[in-house]
Amino acid sequence: MPASLPPESENSLRAVDFFCGAGGMSYGLSQAGIKVLGGVDNAVDCEKTYEENIPGAKYIRHNITTLTAPELARRLNLERDDADLIFSGCSPCQFWSKIRTDKTKSFETAFLLRQFQRFIKYFRPGYVVVENVPGLYKRKDNTLLSDFLKFLDSQGYNYQDGIINANHFGVPQNRMRYLLIASRVSTISPMPVDPPGGSLTVADFIGVQNGFPEIAHGNRDGSSFLHTAAALSEKNVRRIEVTPVSGGDRTSWAGDPELQINAYRGKDNIFRDVYGRMSWDRPAPTITTRFISLSNGRFGHPEENRAISVREGATLQTFPKDYQFHTTNLATLARQIGNAVPPALAQRIGEHLISVRNG
Repeated sequence: MPASLPPESENSLRAVDFFCGAGGMSYGLSQAGIKVLGGVDNAVDCEKTYEENIPGAKYIRHNITTLTAPELARRLNLERDDADLIFSGCSPCQFWSKIRTDKTKSFETAFLLRQFQRFIKYFRPGYVVVENVPGLYKRKDNTLLSDFLKFLDSQGYNYQDGIINANHFGVPQNRMRYLLIASRVSTISPMPVDPPGGSLTVADFIGVQNGFPEIAHGNRDGSSFLHTAAALSEKNVRRIEVTPVSGGDRTSWAGDPELQINAYRGKDNIFRDVYGRMSWDRPAPTITTRFISLSNGRFGHPEENRAISVREGATLQTFPKDYQFHTTNLATLARQIGNAVPPALAQRIGEHLISVRNG
């Protein structure tokens, strides 16, 4: 269990974290001093991770579409019209993402915001938080969000919402997200951003200077630190070896007929980030569920010839180094980490909620 959780602060706010996953939002709210009562998710692999790192919180493993509000009230001892209750809803976002994926599989989770709305309507918590991909806000053919905002209006909530960059809120990534903070008991003001010029970078979080020893691709770390890196094919090893350190991209080997990828021949201006290295002196790109893969984004280590490790990805997501992830499957680990709300962002949200609660 992470040793850095603070004692509960002198405030009465309590939270329920819907679609909680591995606990990024819950952990950040706890860091702010908010008591997290529990998280709701149907992922079997996240249960142990969540409960070990969020002490005192219950993991309600249940499909939200079949979970009833009275059942949730019973299991977490919730009351209706609780002015000090926070509902956080960060539902799966693949359907609304701009990343090219098969949307068929993600369609069934695309409208979970409506399920979240069902619980808000029943309990009428004092505060509501939604964090999601920008596509939820930007898609012109999407009435899901507009319907949800109309619902909040009808229930007497005021809110601040829009697209934010998590890099302005303590996260070393250019991670663009849709964020909504609403209340029916307090006036919501904009969340303060970091001062200009204070951008966090990759070098602030990973590297030998930050406790990450050099490793080779394919390294397996059996300890809880999980400094494990995916193995690369022989050709991908050759590709990253000739990619310049700290920010190099695939154009460095575009002229090599053996290394160039057929889909990119003569198309050096598209998808420039794939197979690229992170830059030491810049924020990381968005840490996705596939950050352990060199071919799925700019996930190459700034100077070592490999993709970043599991723990490096978690650290760039601002999980503490002693946060315990309880699965040994690399893809599952990456999904737990990449799907999470960065705890540093969640902590800032929690601190802001305490501030507006206290007037």
